[in-house]
Amino acid sequence: MPEIRPFRALRFDPEVVGDVGSVVAPPYDVISPEQRAALIARSRRNVVRIDLPASEPTDTDPDERYRQAARTYTAWRSDGTLRKDPRPSLYVYEQTYTVPGSSVVRVQRGFMGRLRLEPFSADGGVRPHERTLAGPKEDRWKLMRATSANLSPVVGLYADPSGRAHALLATVAVRPPALDVTDDDGVRHRVWMVPADGPDAAVVAELVSIVGASHVDIADGHHRYETALRYRDERRRTPTAEADPAFDFILALLLESTREELTVLATHRVVRGLGDAGAAALLGDAPALFDVKPVDDPAPLAAAFAPAALAPGGDGRFGLWTRQGGAFLHARRDAFLPWLPPGGDALRRLDVTLAGAALDRLVGLDEAVVAQGSRIAYTKSSAEAIARVAAGTDGADAALLLDPTPIAEIAAVAAAGDVMPQKSTYFYPKALTGLVLNPLEQ
Repeated sequence: MPEIRPFRALRFDPEVVGDVGSVVAPPYDVISPEQRAALIARSRRNVVRIDLPASEPTDTDPDERYRQAARTYTAWRSDGTLRKDPRPSLYVYEQTYTVPGSSVVRVQRGFMGRLRLEPFSADGGVRPHERTLAGPKEDRWKLMRATSANLSPVVGLYADPSGRAHALLATVAVRPPALDVTDDDGVRHRVWMVPADGPDAAVVAELVSIVGASHVDIADGHHRYETALRYRDERRRTPTAEADPAFDFILALLLESTREELTVLATHRVVRGLGDAGAAALLGDAPALFDVKPVDDPAPLAAAFAPAALAPGGDGRFGLWTRQGGAFLHARRDAFLPWLPPGGDALRRLDVTLAGAALDRLVGLDEAVVAQGSRIAYTKSSAEAIARVAAGTDGADAALLLDPTPIAEIAAVAAAGDVMPQKSTYFYPKALTGLVLNPLEQ
């Protein structure tokens, strides 16, 4: 079963950095080069300087950026930019946000702590749901080796149908927070430090116990989790006097999946390099797998698959747009049976699995081709996907629009020991990097 520990976090000191909102950032993998530059212009102490290091024109070694990140991290610890909390704590984390494209406001609460690392397995305490790629893991590996720290949390889901964890977090959230920032998307982020050795010791112990009675399914951060396992195994080969070293754990944000109203956005596929003939074939051959309702105007497709639609997902509904026209598609599951990948029923019924099978069957984009990364781009905006096709941006020829993957299906796939294709889920909002850092030390 999963093991959670309180820890002494590193946090930016407002007396040194001023507005903490100027030094935090989105996760590294959603930041464009232009956004990175804007964040550093906002503050030279922005966390992207260590979490998303960039090479300088004078660098002769591409790995110099990781060494520079480590030097910056060390300097910030020395000059007081980052200060270590005096007592081991859990960190209650609340996000208040509007679902993109809608007027629906939601509040999401969880807590951050150290999660003991263990290899992924269907019957273990920590389970994956999504495939990973070698490139991002190598990047995070080099950064972790350089800094010996978790700079942002993985996100894990646990189940507590009793609602007790929800109630405990709510009792903390009525207090003045230690941190309160609003990001560029208008999401409000609040953090409370809950020490394990004070008046809230019972709260900490109960939260730890609740998660320990469940499984933790990794919702976001698979690359970072697998990297941390590799780092742990390397460190274990070096003798240490520590009986229970911090590198056996990873920083995790734990969210309850049955009582919290979590938001998963769809990730649409933009297919490149088909050419007009290939795109026409995709549209023309779609009846082999789908019931097809043609459309001449992309606007209804964009609206039907926008976040504002708040579709529950899982019904086999898709949208397709090419420069030759488009269609609403509904999967005929019996037609897909010969083309589905091996795995359990939970994996084989997913919309993202059907999407992959359709692209393989209709235009020859099999799993190996998709894994190369050049033939499919991803976006959470249906309007953007359609616009890329209309403009032929980077060779875009077709937009395949999906509904979001339901939370229950994510858990079912993880429980069966299977993993989804890349970019199957987009949890929103993302946890900010820089609110809480985890130094891999006691």
